[in-house]
Amino acid sequence: MELAGLLKSLQLESQRERGGPESPPVSAPPAEQVLSQILSLFSAPGVSSNAKAGMVRDLRVLFEAADCQWLFGDSRPSATPKLLEDLVTALSHYAGLPKQESDTRGPPSDEGFYATVPDRTAEVGLVFLSLLAKVEATKGSRTLGALAVRQIPPRCLGRIYIFAAAHHSEKPWTNPKSQAVAKELLTLLVQAAGCGSLAEFLRGESEDEEGKFAAVMGLLKPELTKETWKRNPATKHVFSWTLRQVTRPWLSHHLETVLPPSLFLSDDYQEENKILGVCCLHHIILNVPAADLNQFNRSQVVYHALYQHLYAREAQLMQVVLLCLLDLLLVLERAPQGLSQKPKAAAPCHDVLQLVLTHMEAEHRLPLRRVYARNLPAFVERLGILVTKHLKRLERVIMGYLEVCDSPEEAARLGILETLKCTIQHAWPRMACRLAVLLKALLRLIWDVATDGGLTPEPARTALFQGATECLILLDRCSQGQVKILLEGIGKSCDDSSLQACIRQVQENT
Repeated sequence: MELAGLLKSLQLESQRERGGPESPPVSAPPAEQVLSQILSLFSAPGVSSNAKAGMVRDLRVLFEAADCQWLFGDSRPSATPKLLEDLVTALSHYAGLPKQESDTRGPPSDEGFYATVPDRTAEVGLVFLSLLAKVEATKGSRTLGALAVRQIPPRCLGRIYIFAAAHHSEKPWTNPKSQAVAKELLTLLVQAAGCGSLAEFLRGESEDEEGKFAAVMGLLKPELTKETWKRNPATKHVFSWTLRQVTRPWLSHHLETVLPPSLFLSDDYQEENKILGVCCLHHIILNVPAADLNQFNRSQVVYHALYQHLYAREAQLMQVVLLCLLDLLLVLERAPQGLSQKPKAAAPCHDVLQLVLTHMEAEHRLPLRRVYARNLPAFVERLGILVTKHLKRLERVIMGYLEVCDSPEEAARLGILETLKCTIQHAWPRMACRLAVLLKALLRLIWDVATDGGLTPEPARTALFQGATECLILLDRCSQGQVKILLEGIGKSCDDSSLQACIRQVQENT
């Protein structure tokens, strides 16, 4: 029977049964037969794109017209779980992105490469919406609802989820219509599964309950190998977005599944993929217990992967790497220590800070200087008194960064002032011998900002003066009032209002 004939007979039977929805159809062919023939026609070799597009539209009308009892009931052959999964898979492949020929090159620059994808996505998405609407409609009947849930298996829901997740946000292969359909599909998918949120759909309501995350990752696994992940540009986005939905304590159950893809994403040569991979690793570090990460030296593997990124020269990548390392260092500190190993606080954090300071000292690009300076205070805080091991190099970095203006935000100098403040607080016994050098650098900063002719915006000027003043107050306290004595002598020979205000504030707070 042709698809048009199947559709016509089903629509006629559905109209006949409007008066008694609980009575089973008597003239329409069984759902299993109808859907099997649709799948055979759709998957037959040589079928044109126009013919498939027509079948998709007819299938949508079929699901909308079909009676729930006909589709899911058990009075005669209905749609089987395997049949529905095969149909969903075939439709997903029809609307999928064109496969790239090489895994070492991006998609062609031709704008028409993804031209047909959004329209196909919207049409297939409407079919999935019609199917899920039927599942949702069965919830009023206890028996029929249970049958519908059994006949939409986790892998089928996982296929629909992956389809929607690949198109819900703005990408080169989406348009506003396909995005709207995908978002609506995600919402209805969560409702049909009886969940309160997308996160609950993936992870389960409680720690003991298994969500659909395992099914989704099982479907993604063939496309998440080193040889295949670049052939479909949507795969990495679906994986990273899905991973972020699953948090502690659920994520630890899937560590073996999510860690390898995150590592080889971060190891790619493209900056976008490196950043995506590092963000995935950071999510794993934050949501998996330290004991699980340290088991089998997983944390060491992640550490060495991130450490290599410290040689990168991209500011955006460096920002995510430093933030990730700060949280990973906490995990490494909790690792069990053998008798022959270094003390816990000795190795990783010192190695990272030493390399960061080495790069900071020679760095001349402002975006990277800002990233380094913004994150440096956290490393000083993490080491505490042990930062004294790095004081000589840290002093050179502080001096060099305070000399260079990076208007309008002055992010680098503000970050370095915060670093100096933290260093004085933690290593105050070693500050008296560096008083002359640091005092000179701070006073020069105040002078430069006060005489820059208004190049620095007022909020940044105020923040710089306040940061420098706080450092002077701390230096005065750890040098037993020497800063106040020196400033009094300087104030008598200088009439600059900014410097005079700074001197007064130091005097008032000491």
